[in-house]
Amino acid sequence: MFVLGIDPGLSRCGYGAVRRVADGQGRVAGGLRRGAGGLEAVAAGVITTPPDEALPDRLAALGDELALLLAQLRPDVVAVERVLFQTNARTAMAVGQASGLALAAAARSRVAVVQYSPNEVKLAVTGYGSATKAQVQAMVQSMLGLADRPRPADVADALALAICHLGAAPLAARVAAAEAQERRSERRRARTLA
Repeated sequence: MFVLGIDPGLSRCGYGAVRRVADGQGRVAGGLRRGAGGLEAVAAGVITTPPDEALPDRLAALGDELALLLAQLRPDVVAVERVLFQTNARTAMAVGQASGLALAAAARSRVAVVQYSPNEVKLAVTGYGSATKAQVQAMVQSMLGLADRPRPADVADALALAICHLGAAPLAARVAAAEAQERRSERRRARTLA
């Protein structure tokens, strides 16, 4: 599975693409720039927009860059940080607008989208939902086998989003399969009783 994590922001929008690498026999392979579990960072960076430009122009530029990124990387899934709370209303609006652009760009590209809260990501990556930015950076570095901590924090957060989904996806798939099986069983029981 190949996941693109997006840490939305209007001034700085972090992105990080991670995949789980397996050898020809389905086993996870280790190697250069691969960390625990065969995770490999494929791309990471920050999309910036000039703060002195008009808001519509900044949003258009960010939307164009996100569409280009999706076209180039062609991820299986896009994981976007869910906007929950910001102390500054202006920051909250900008993050919400950037998040909406990321969700819409993924939908237009016909890519599955998932959202995780910051606490869910921190818990998945560090084991502690209130981890600091430095702790997240250190764990992302370790999990991906990177030589240096990913910087800025927006990049580390985006990579952490992708790692979070790679960890959560197998369980979510098993739960969905079990629920589908239960619905089929209920329909069979209902037909038998009818």
